[in-house]
Amino acid sequence: MNKAKIHLSKQEMQLVTNADWILTKNGIIKKVQSMFGNIEQEMTAVLQQHAEQLPADIIHIHSKISKGENYEGLPYIILDCPRYFKGENIFAIRTMFWWGNFFSITLHLSGIYKNEFENKFIESFDGLKKEKLFFCHNANQWEHHFGKTNYTPVSKLSVNRLRKLITKNSFIKLAQKIPLKKWDKADKILIDHFKRIIKILID
Repeated sequence: MNKAKIHLSKQEMQLVTNADWILTKNGIIKKVQSMFGNIEQEMTAVLQQHAEQLPADIIHIHSKISKGENYEGLPYIILDCPRYFKGENIFAIRTMFWWGNFFSITLHLSGIYKNEFENKFIESFDGLKKEKLFFCHNANQWEHHFGKTNYTPVSKLSVNRLRKLITKNSFIKLAQKIPLKKWDKADKILIDHFKRIIKILID
């Protein structure tokens, strides 16, 4: 059987014969990991500062930085701090770098933590709108993109609609995204958003 010959386009040939772009990409990934390492230390300090106001179980689990190459075909780095994933019970704040797209920070609650905190979001509705946060309406809690099938700006919801979405799903995800063009300020912006998330939870 004759198999079709695999050809490369002109652009693909330029890339496959040039190692520099891969080395540059690897260097950028290492810089993101270093940035997230610094952010992790600051986030951990904030958690310790408010340890008595937050669930005890989440305080003593070490945060984690992980990476992958294929979220919708693109590399990513994730920092989970805090990270409590035990069956249906989740309490996590996930910071993400997604190549070609954005930085993001997401509060993810399910199980007992959703039940414990869900009224906070109804009570804080006006504040959520001012923070320009996004609310996940997808049934799949493991999607991270900000497309219309996944997130809706809180500013476009009514408080009744928010209440219905909270009731509908077994989890709550509130997120904010930061353009990659804000790289030089991204660490400060992410820490600021982290502190605001904690404030919503403990107020």
